[in-house]
Amino acid sequence: MPCVYISTNLCLDGLDLDPVFADATKAVAAIIGRPENFVMVILKGSLAISFGGNKEPAAYTEIVAMGGINTQVKRKLIATLGTSSTRGSRFRPPGSSSRSTTPPRKPSRNCNLNI
Repeated sequence: MPCVYISTNLCLDGLDLDPVFADATKAVAAIIGRPENFVMVILKGSLAISFGGNKEPAAYTEIVAMGGINTQVKRKLIATLGTSSTRGSRFRPPGSSSRSTTPPRKPSRNCNLNI
């Protein structure tokens, strides 16, 4: 199950975040080739983030999946979620710096799912 973590130092209270969740889900599902109902999106706001030595608006995106992410897919994900190209501008705070990553991870043998 692909999971997208989007963290920002902006306050997200009172904002309509449904388009962010919908766009991130659609983008990741299309790029990785998984059904949308398998994609998880986590959006955290009001975090203490310093980027480049300052605390101006910033966002950090991390994509984790148990498979389907090779170099070409990483580039597409970063281009979509980590830059203002395509529909990615919705994933960045206005006037912010943004960093995206797809860390290499091995699936854990012990997976817990709390619902």
